[in-house]
Amino acid sequence: MQTTFATLPALARAAVPAHSTAFSEDLVLWHEHLNGGAHWSGVLRRGNTLRLTDVQGRANVAALFFNLEEKTERYNMPDTLKAQHTAFLTQGHALYSDMGRVLCSIPEDSCGWHDTFSGVSNAAGIAAQYGEARYQQQRNAMHRNGQDSLEVELNKWGLGRRDMGANVNFFSKVRSDEKGALTFDASHRQSGQYVDVRCEMNLLVVLATAPHPLDPSPVYQPGDVQMTVWRSGTAGADDPCRLHCPENDRGFINTERWFL
Repeated sequence: MQTTFATLPALARAAVPAHSTAFSEDLVLWHEHLNGGAHWSGVLRRGNTLRLTDVQGRANVAALFFNLEEKTERYNMPDTLKAQHTAFLTQGHALYSDMGRVLCSIPEDSCGWHDTFSGVSNAAGIAAQYGEARYQQQRNAMHRNGQDSLEVELNKWGLGRRDMGANVNFFSKVRSDEKGALTFDASHRQSGQYVDVRCEMNLLVVLATAPHPLDPSPVYQPGDVQMTVWRSGTAGADDPCRLHCPENDRGFINTERWFL
């Protein structure tokens, strides 16, 4: 018999909340402003939601996600996309690990499209597009790139470049034509857009706000991001992310078993 939420044992069903809680200032744990071209990492606990807000309408947030208790388990782009028959992420989607578990999910999203397959900018690409701007001369106005920024944060947790798999680029939209050529689409960008990332496991989250590698802007001006974390609870039995497709239901069940 195929396992679904309805066929879970009573003990497992009891561990699933009826629903998660919508955003409320009363439930906020902390706020943080992340400048464009900066980087951040930290622990987000199961049942907390991270809201990322594009302050100026030009942000790109390269993100990596790891199981805090077992960091060899991390976000898996191919499994995430094929399980949900999509090429991008938005409201209702879940982010899978390479163990078939849901690391986090997206219950709310005012942006509508987040790139999954373009990777991060590197030092050579940033220098070629925007020129050199080193810390010794420019201080905090230096030109940071996504790859080095993520690596700096990974090193803080005993990880490194070898742990840098495919990332999500929140707030960035990339189109593919019939020949497979990729084009950065900035037309959907607006200030104040946000995406909620709800933690279904205890996570190590690593972020970098350097420009997207396909962003055609001739000026180095990565956008700022507002980070807000609140206590939301996890996906309930009737949650749209769980009900998005049968694969998601099974993925959430695999996650819940981890915590029994």
